Amino acid sequence: MIDKKFIGRKYPPTEYEIGFENVKEYALATGEVNPIFTDRETGLRSKYHGCLAPPCFATAYSGNCVQQIFFDEELNLDYEHLVHGEQEFDFMRPVVCGDLITTTGVIEDIIYKGGNDILVFRAESVNQRGELVTVSVGTFVIRSG
Repeated sequence: MIDKKFIGRKYPPTEYEIGFENVKEYALATGEVNPIFTDRETGLRSKYHGCLAPPCFATAYSGNCVQQIFFDEELNLDYEHLVHGEQEFDFMRPVVCGDLITTTGVIEDIIYKGGNDILVFRAESVNQRGELVTVSVGTFVIRSG
C-alpha cells in the first residue's frame, strides 16, 4: 500500500520549450492535418502569431513532471502492477510554438479500493508569461499482486 503521508507531495517544476518540429511531428502522427498545427506560414498569419500545439500535446510537456513520481524512491511504486487508469485535461489557453511551459505537480490523493492503490497526480502548466495553460489530472492504479 502506498502510504497516505505522500498526499500533498510536491515535485520540482519541469520546463518544456514548444518546438515547431515536435508539434508538427505529433500532429501528423496523430492524424491532425489542420495547417494551424503543421504549417509555419498559416500559424504566423493566425491571431496566435505562430503554430498551435494540438491540445493533447499537453502529454509531452506535462509528462516530464508526471515522470517524477515513477522515479521517487520513497514512493516506491510497484511498476509491474501499475496501470495508467485515466487522464483528464483542462485547457485554459492555447499553447503556441516558441512558448516555454513550466509544469509543477503534486500527489493530490491516494485511495485504496478493491485491494488496489490509486494515486491521483495533478499537474499545472504555465507559459513564460505565468499564464495557466493546462491542468492535467492523471490517475494511476497499482493493482494488487
